[in-house]
Amino acid sequence: MLDATVNRLTPHLGTEVIGLDLTKPMGGNAFADFRKCWHDSHGLVVVRDQKLDQDSHVEFARQFGKLFGEDDMFQESTHRYLMPGNPAVYRVSNKVKDGEPQGRSKAGNYWHSDVSFRKHPAQASLLYAIEIPPVGGDTLFADMQQAYASLSDAMKNVLDGLEAVHDFAVAAASSGTYSKDQIIETDFDGANRFIHPVITTHPETGEKALFVNPGFTAGLVGFEATESKAILDFLHAHSTRHEFLYRHRWAVGDLVIWDNRSLMHHAIVDYEGVGERYMHRVTVIADQPRA
Repeated sequence: MLDATVNRLTPHLGTEVIGLDLTKPMGGNAFADFRKCWHDSHGLVVVRDQKLDQDSHVEFARQFGKLFGEDDMFQESTHRYLMPGNPAVYRVSNKVKDGEPQGRSKAGNYWHSDVSFRKHPAQASLLYAIEIPPVGGDTLFADMQQAYASLSDAMKNVLDGLEAVHDFAVAAASSGTYSKDQIIETDFDGANRFIHPVITTHPETGEKALFVNPGFTAGLVGFEATESKAILDFLHAHSTRHEFLYRHRWAVGDLVIWDNRSLMHHAIVDYEGVGERYMHRVTVIADQPRA
């Protein structure tokens, strides 16, 4: 059991943890309890009131696995937003300092699963709030395990064995959040495009989940474009039904840890001209998704 206060955030998705200090080493047994809490919450934990520097943030994230920025790199278009001298830390911010953007201001303003366009996409994403606007800037999370479980048996049979193409070019072209000066053309040479099963099995819990998202899923393998669009449109609308969602209202010191293998998320950029948002994200690399 965690030596902390643990509160459910919704009946199915998310747990709030109060009373942990993640700057202090967490032993193997304690981390095993933390990880079980994370899985039992369908892959979403909010740890309140943290005071993390870059090193403690990265050190805690390493307990989940290997990190982007250390063992693999993000697509080149993100490199300008990595922390100088600490490329495992990705800056998410609308702040501008000495004329230089500190992060991509509209990052994640669409439904997606982090880095799903790679053979080894994201496992855990750990996003830490350092500055937040006075209002706005919430993040939505969708429970893709619950979304899968609620499908009819007939639809599960239709989807069984299907594969989908995930491509960074989808978000770059259609999300409306990338400007021309934020794009590196070599990101479209094939390294950021991969095929994954539509239904995946979580390697640690055995739970099945839908693994498609509007941000990066380009289409279903073997289907005509109109057929693919009809199925994907249904799955995207189904997955974002209210009962599968949690909306996180940020507070300074929140560390939100989500499992990209079982969740989608959507950053709401409604605070432009209202205030500044500055966050650090460390991202753990996943195994190749399996059916």
